[in-house]
Amino acid sequence: MIKADLVDSVARKLNISKQEAETGVNLFFEVIKEALIQGEEIEIRGFGSFRFRQRAPRAGRNPRTGEMVKVPPKKVLYFKPSKLLREALNHQKK
Repeated sequence: MIKADLVDSVARKLNISKQEAETGVNLFFEVIKEALIQGEEIEIRGFGSFRFRQRAPRAGRNPRTGEMVKVPPKKVLYFKPSKLLREALNHQKK
């Protein structure tokens, strides 16, 4: 599903125009993006949570030259699905 499909689905289910649905979807993603940029973790009950993991600094290798390089520490965003979502995905009919 791409964003346009999501907008269509929201518009159809709420019986609103596609423009209104697109505004709502864009606002939803913007609020999530702003919270993540500020370092906040997000938890949506029944869906999942967006959390950060800290990656330690490490030694790497430049694949082109073979030269050793230092890879700095960084935060990595990951999504952890809720128990309800995991169960729904594992029990879906194929």
